[in-house]
Amino acid sequence: MANKINLRELVLNILLEIDKEGQYSHLVLRNTLEKYQYLEKKERAFITRICEGTLEYRIRLDYILDQFSTVPADKMKPVIRELLRSSVYQLLYMDHVPDSAVCNEAVKLARKRGFYNLTGFVNGVLRRIVREYGSIHFPEKNSPVEYLSVIYSMPVWLVERFLKEYDFATTEKMLESFLETQPATIRIREYQTEEEAVLESLKEEKVTVEKAPYVDRAYYVKNYDYLPALTAFRRGSIQVQDVSSMLAGEIAGVKEGDYVIDLCAAPGGKALYLADKLHGTGRVDARDLSQTKTDLIRDNALRQNFLNVVVTEKDATQLDRESLEKADIVLADVPCSGLGVMGKKKDIKYKLNPGKIRDLVGLQRKILEQASTYVKPGGTLIYSTCTIGKEENLENIQWFTEHYPYELESLDPYLCEELRGETTARGYLQLLPGIHKCDGFFMARLKRKNEWNS
Repeated sequence: MANKINLRELVLNILLEIDKEGQYSHLVLRNTLEKYQYLEKKERAFITRICEGTLEYRIRLDYILDQFSTVPADKMKPVIRELLRSSVYQLLYMDHVPDSAVCNEAVKLARKRGFYNLTGFVNGVLRRIVREYGSIHFPEKNSPVEYLSVIYSMPVWLVERFLKEYDFATTEKMLESFLETQPATIRIREYQTEEEAVLESLKEEKVTVEKAPYVDRAYYVKNYDYLPALTAFRRGSIQVQDVSSMLAGEIAGVKEGDYVIDLCAAPGGKALYLADKLHGTGRVDARDLSQTKTDLIRDNALRQNFLNVVVTEKDATQLDRESLEKADIVLADVPCSGLGVMGKKKDIKYKLNPGKIRDLVGLQRKILEQASTYVKPGGTLIYSTCTIGKEENLENIQWFTEHYPYELESLDPYLCEELRGETTARGYLQLLPGIHKCDGFFMARLKRKNEWNS
């Protein structure tokens, strides 16, 4: 470990910033690692592991602390609470870290932060956990909500929400999957790119490559240091993208020469997937709300040398009259609660509440209203989210088809046999983490009728 930088203090600072400022954990972590970019790979991994693990297991860690502390976790001073959470995570989930080091460093940090009178408390709680961890009583399955909440560190209201829509076994599989480490998924570009040559390049750089399911040219990659430094990435031969996101592009059924509008395109994965399928023809109009987002799309398009992608800064909730009935395909991958990607975004579950989801449904419907006007008669509208609740998914589609001249169209011609089923024949697919081998994701294919009856 570095001599001048206390890695555990960096972890504490990151956790406090996330908790106090309400910032997204991946941004705070990334900014810290960039600031201390001279740290060794193993030191960066140490910081990342503790930060992500402490966030991921927060509810379970607090449950454990409450059994060994005279002060409930939610009543502790923020510094002490985050210090104890991160220390308990190390004790229970990082076997290679000595218990004595965890306890001693926590006491030193408490003293350094001015909590001299609480050093004994910190030391006592941690050493009791080391001695008596086997005596911890966890909830039983006969109390399903409490059991799932504590064991899988999920807020009670979300557990209750999932259990209303899915059975216990399905819910448990989803929650379990959120705590599992998932490999990165890449797509090898199709147009003017030799798949075998790219795979060989990755293997030469000691990257472990494994075929991903459901989609051609999709692969899991492991054992790399910095993915953007890989030759295949720098040459634009690969794009980081989950299989679920690729499927949303696949069901569009794009044909050479098509004009496509992607309304909420950042970071650009689906737009570039469709541009690739156009084989240098047609046009993809990739839009998003801010310059930060459009710059991200533009960077990815330039890296992959897609000349048929036009990037524009536009608000998807506002009508663009120049686009009326112009597009063969419109993709509305709308802002959502992100419940399907909680395994990758550790703090989503702590930032959401039912009111925010209701607000998102209103936003989603507003975007759908505008999207409906851009599709040519007979054209296609793709609606997608990275969430797993009916309110943002199926209920939105039911509302939309009742009010606008669109009808669901079968996904089966565009999907592998493994994914085909009753709902795909009707025009939509709900992917569930832990059940399917990808993120949680919803997608629907809607065909514009020839007449506007409303």
